[in-house]
Amino acid sequence: MLNLVLFGPPGAGKGTQSEKLIAKYQLVHISTGDIFRAHIKDQTALGQQVSQIIAEGNLVPDSITIAMLEEEIKKNPQAKGFIFDGFPRTVAQAEALDQFLEDNGTAISGVIALDVTEEELTERIAKRQQISGRADDAADKLKKRIEEYFGKTIHVLPYYEAQGKLTKVNGIGDIDTIFNELSAVIDGYNA
Repeated sequence: MLNLVLFGPPGAGKGTQSEKLIAKYQLVHISTGDIFRAHIKDQTALGQQVSQIIAEGNLVPDSITIAMLEEEIKKNPQAKGFIFDGFPRTVAQAEALDQFLEDNGTAISGVIALDVTEEELTERIAKRQQISGRADDAADKLKKRIEEYFGKTIHVLPYYEAQGKLTKVNGIGDIDTIFNELSAVIDGYNA
């Protein structure tokens, strides 16, 4: 089973590259953002709680995120693998994910971090916000999300680096060029 974590700050291109990787490797996409947005759209009790947290630009607590993620994985027992987008964001989440996967006879195959400058991120998200209208892409929320990433989330990388599972890929450039670099890394997991 091929289980990937695609890592990077808001606007790094995780969603764009995930779509291409899913098609090539027939993986199930697990995006905490998509899961949260679905709960918000369906106006579940959890969705209302998550909506307020996200609107403030804060991270959803680990307990809520992990429970929702495990539920999504269990919905796909025949999957060839998963691509985790936007998760884990803390070492505690990474440890919980590793334990959950181990309990289910699998593990993270690799973690790929998309490296993008803060200047490029700001430019990309400003363009995306004009198109999507996502509340969490507004300038004030964006600043907080980027600070959250560089202040907290980036600390997950050493956890995976210590396991020999981390590869960094330049996330600036042509979408297809970046995809080819990602594919080469992933193909190396199966070699």
